[in-house]
Amino acid sequence: MENLGNLEEFKLDVLKEVGNIGSGNAATALSRLLNKPIDMGVPKVQMLPFEEIAEKVGGDEQLVVAVFFRVEGEAPGNLFFILQPQAAKSLLSRLANIPSDDEDSFNEMEHSALSEIGNILAGSYLSSLADFTRLSMYPTVPALALDMAGAILSYGLLQFGQMGDAALLIDTSFLEGQNQIEGQFFLIPDPESFGKIFRSLGVPMNDD
Repeated sequence: MENLGNLEEFKLDVLKEVGNIGSGNAATALSRLLNKPIDMGVPKVQMLPFEEIAEKVGGDEQLVVAVFFRVEGEAPGNLFFILQPQAAKSLLSRLANIPSDDEDSFNEMEHSALSEIGNILAGSYLSSLADFTRLSMYPTVPALALDMAGAILSYGLLQFGQMGDAALLIDTSFLEGQNQIEGQFFLIPDPESFGKIFRSLGVPMNDD
């Protein structure tokens, strides 16, 4: 299997299109859920080595809010929707109209709302990828955690034994007027799952 950090440009273009379509579908679904217009910025899509994920969100010891999913189906893997705690609070108050009385913790209603927003994002991006590849992929019930980034990523490794050596990063931004709330969505396919995804698109891998 080739080094996914060196994907040819046209392969990354496919993933960018998946991100664009998924973002549009997610905005529509969130608008329906919240009964208000929700805009999402054009996502930035890139591939990066697994070990750089924590660095992208501020380092191993950075406190983050993460919604975690296991991807099941023909190209299994792991999904993380990661927000800085302040961004998560802004997302809840500005988009879902859920005020917070505690900046350092999340109550049951906040957990539920963040899990549902993460679920919509995960479903939208995976549906887009499944449509492109004609592979069956779907997320499990989400789990939400407030912890250090390194601990959250380690949890995924402990739960499922292994992760692939590369991740698809989709920088996601929610827009409300002049306000922008940013989060990051990581898809980490199991070893060989990226090969299945690209082969399904007719893109040969280097080991074919």
